Amino acid sequence: MKTVLLPIGDAAEVLDTYYPLFRLREEGYEVLVAGPEKRGYHLVLHERPDGWDITQERPGYTLAAEVAFRDVDPDALAGMVITGGRAPEYLRYDSDLMRITKSLFAANKPVASVCHGIEIVAAADVIRGREVTTAAKCRFDCEFSGGIYVNREVVVSGNLVTCRTWHDNPAWMREYLRLLRAVVPQSA
Repeated sequence: MKTVLLPIGDAAEVLDTYYPLFRLREEGYEVLVAGPEKRGYHLVLHERPDGWDITQERPGYTLAAEVAFRDVDPDALAGMVITGGRAPEYLRYDSDLMRITKSLFAANKPVASVCHGIEIVAAADVIRGREVTTAAKCRFDCEFSGGIYVNREVVVSGNLVTCRTWHDNPAWMREYLRLLRAVVPQSA
């Protein structure tokens, strides 16, 4: 079992999505891209221009979900990588994604979350008592859900690997792949 789920939706962040997609494939893992429905989704680019207090959003690439969340069997997965962007704001209301997330945590399978992805694990109520990191503007999402927010490049807490933003992608994927390899060796 070398399949890692990558949930996406409209307004998922391009670098939060494509970096782990390609990095996992480079390591020989199958990445199953899933969304609320099996269709194409519009990704976005996020950056904070000099002098801005908030993130600027621009259109990015599109990416097709190969499967709808309702058709995903969490038992067939080695783990999951949760992208950031604005997509998690509405994906956290998807009962099938919540079912998948809770199942992966119950089985202690490796899960990675970047930026707004924290909104999904917070909604699934799986971060209570865990140290996590995320974009500073999502701090309250983790704290209201019982998580312990820390401002670090990457945080590993049991089976969960979190990072702040796409700027932390190398450290994030390095730590996530370490956990994933312990569960599913590359030669498997």
